Order: sequence, then C-alpha cells, then structure tokens
Amino acid sequence: MENLNKNIKQACQAIKDADALFITAGAGMGVDSGLPDFRGNSGFWKAYPPIAKLGKSFSEMADPVWFDKQPEIAWAFYGHRLNLYRETIPHEGFSKLLDLGKSKPYGYFVFTSNVDGQFQKAGFDDALIEECHGSIHHLQCTGPCSSDIWAIGEEKVNVDMEAFRATGQLPKCKNCGRLARPNILMFGDWNWISHRTSEQGARLQKWLEELNSFNAKLAIIEMGAGLAVPTVRYKSQRTGRNLHSTLIRINPRDYNVCQSAIGLPLGAREGINRILC
Repeated sequence: MENLNKNIKQACQAIKDADALFITAGAGMGVDSGLPDFRGNSGFWKAYPPIAKLGKSFSEMADPVWFDKQPEIAWAFYGHRLNLYRETIPHEGFSKLLDLGKSKPYGYFVFTSNVDGQFQKAGFDDALIEECHGSIHHLQCTGPCSSDIWAIGEEKVNVDMEAFRATGQLPKCKNCGRLARPNILMFGDWNWISHRTSEQGARLQKWLEELNSFNAKLAIIEMGAGLAVPTVRYKSQRTGRNLHSTLIRINPRDYNVCQSAIGLPLGAREGINRILC
C-alpha cells in the first residue's frame, strides 16, 4: 500500500508537470462502463454463452471467414457488440481525462485498440484518436469491391441471442450490394481496408513530432492494456522511449513497467480518479 501511494503521488506530479497528454487504452478501459471482459475463453464464453456451446475462442470468432461461411453468425457476433456499444455510457474517467487533455498547452491524443467508439461517445475529438484495429461503427465491403469505408450510422442489426443468429436484412455494401462487414482488423484478415486508421496514425505522428520539436513534457496514461495482444503497450513504451515523457501504466493485473515508468495495480476508473489530484 505504501509503494502504491508513492507511485500515485509520482503519477500526480508527472501529470501536473506535463505539457501534453497521450492516452493509450486497451479493452480494460471499458470494463468499468459495464462492457464484458473477454480475458481468456472463460471471460469470453461468460459474455457469449452460445459461443461456449460452439467451443469457439475469441480469435476463432473474430475471423473474417465467418462472413463467407455463415454470415448470420458473423453478424450475430458483431451485431450484438455494436448494439452493446451503442447502449453503453462511458464511465466518468473518460470525461476527466478529456478535461485534463484540453487543459494542457499541447493538448491530447488517444491511441486505442478498442473498436467500440467510447472515446468519441465521451466527447473526444474524432480527429485526435487513432483506432489501431479499426471501428465497429464503420463498414467496408467483404469483397472488397473498393477501398471505401463508410459510417454505419443508425443502421440496425437484429440478433437472436438464443439461436445466435442475426435476423432480417444484413448490412450491404453501398457500392456493389454484396455483404458488408465492420471495418475492423480481424485475425488472419487480408481484406481489412486500413486507410482510415493510417490517416489517424499520420495525425498522431505529426503531433508527436511537434511535441519533440518543442521539447514538450508528455504524460502517457495507459489503461487496461494487457499482454495477450500487446499493441497498446508497445505503442506506450516506444513513445515513452522516444520523447521526454513519463509512462503511467494502470492495470489491475499486468501493471509491470521498466524502471523509468510508473505501474499502478488498479482498474481504469479507479486509477484515473486517484492520479488526477
């Protein structure tokens, strides 16, 4: 407890001293908003009992082959998640981070592996977010027939959770009329159209270069980024090495850090509340 309090104090000071805020977030960021924890098959199957009966893991379900083989199952999986994310209200930690980021001379940027759109829903500027795995709120052709990416808008996907099938009209490509899919990077996915994410990444890189040119102090707050798919952790660590910065890693389990960073064994919402002092 003494060590935790010491680390919280160090994190508070690093945030106060920072000229800019880099927010990096994995799936654990949404758990405090009521979103399911897919950690391991047990967590995933608890969220999706019908998939437990199929004996499929998250990586097996998040495979674009389902859109060819059984599109009703593919859209049951992604349609349910889309509906869930639309209904979810981001926890208060989001708004506290947004207020903090806006208060900094060089502002903020968000890097997230989450496809749920919760940062945008909480009021973060869409132009200041990189969604490295894409977004469930955007679609592309399964073909694909073109490189077009478009917002799903208010289009609904009805899901029979007991049968685990999407029912009624499935999303269609706006150009050719064949089946559409979420613009999300899936496992073994060779057809993901990446230019939207690449453009986001270019904006992030420009911002980081500006910070470097002004020798600005950067606070990196990483939340809920585990080891199973360590994209977010790697981004936090690389950025921390390349810039004048302090990395604050908030994670109830995987909070280990190198010597120059600060690790806090806390959930995202609690961690945010305790370091914004």
